[in-house]
Amino acid sequence: MTQHLLLQRLAQQLAKREAEGTRRYLTTTSAARVDFSSNDYLGLARSKTLHATLQQEVAEMAGSTGSRLLTGNSAKAEALELHLASFHRGEAALLFNSGYAANLGFFAAVPRRGDVIFYDEASHASVKDGIRGSFATAYSFRHNDVADLERRLRRANLATGGAVFVAVEALYSMDGDQAPLRELATFCQQEGLYLVVDEAHTNGLYGPQGEGLVVELGLTEQIFARVLTFGKALGSQGAAVVGATVLRDFLINFSRPFIYTTALSPGTIAVLTAAYQLLPTLTPERQRLFALSDLLKATLNAVPGLQVPEASHIIHPVFFPAATAGPAHVRAVAQAAQSAGFDVRPIVSPTVPVGTERLRLIAHSFNTEAEILALADVLRAALSIAPPL
Repeated sequence: MTQHLLLQRLAQQLAKREAEGTRRYLTTTSAARVDFSSNDYLGLARSKTLHATLQQEVAEMAGSTGSRLLTGNSAKAEALELHLASFHRGEAALLFNSGYAANLGFFAAVPRRGDVIFYDEASHASVKDGIRGSFATAYSFRHNDVADLERRLRRANLATGGAVFVAVEALYSMDGDQAPLRELATFCQQEGLYLVVDEAHTNGLYGPQGEGLVVELGLTEQIFARVLTFGKALGSQGAAVVGATVLRDFLINFSRPFIYTTALSPGTIAVLTAAYQLLPTLTPERQRLFALSDLLKATLNAVPGLQVPEASHIIHPVFFPAATAGPAHVRAVAQAAQSAGFDVRPIVSPTVPVGTERLRLIAHSFNTEAEILALADVLRAALSIAPPL
């Protein structure tokens, strides 16, 4: 009976989301649809070179067998970390199983009681969950607003001797806009704050060889730590925290998501090593991606009833007029695009705030101009679709 009551409560919560049009469902990706949704920006997830590398490594050993502090460490994992530190122009790097685990592991371990964390209100859920696991005090500040950060810093009750962290993303995953990293770095340096940058959506894309936006802007010496994930442009999985050697050693000793989890598999380590060897050769793909991103934004903004923010890059949120915005309409337009052969996904609350429902379109180096024009035509026709009752 007790179990039945709990299941009933869970069912009621699901029913509420169903009624609001915000219930989530698992869906599969169809290879027949044109990809405007995945984070595989450079197409490395479909790379034959990386696929062959994975097959060869798995043939020798499929699993990592344990956490890195037990049996899961390897010379290849440590060699990859050395390469990551050098490539991203940092002192040291530590692998994590995902960007989520890296953010959770950093923020729950490094800031301590008496410290303060200021985080951009648009920060990823992994950052917010990591902050929840910390004993530090935390405050959000308005998205990309350094002046608001300064106001909140002045009002905060800072403990003597406490560290103050500022958490931002280089490129935000829902709005596709960049953080004002130069301004933030200058402000943090002036105030003695520790800037932490999540480069999930800029790793592999920016910089002379894909080293990330921090390297492109020449800010490596002004950033305390970077989180570099591999499930986007690198076409694989995992992440690394890049920073000082003492930070790496501290995380090995105190970061629970690192300590108490099975290490990345040998196959993943091999694929990441190969992907990083490919990155310097992918300048044409990066240039094509940026050109297609600009074309996608301009083409969609030419469609009456669609609005893509000028600040978006690579990731493009597509908004609708207030009269037609809402979960049902956004889902209906996405469904129409999918039926026409395009992998387009709706983004609704609670992922984004109520009233900011959108399509989230992503450009890739392997998309074509013709595909972008065809998608715009499909969305133009879909705008007249009435939301389902």
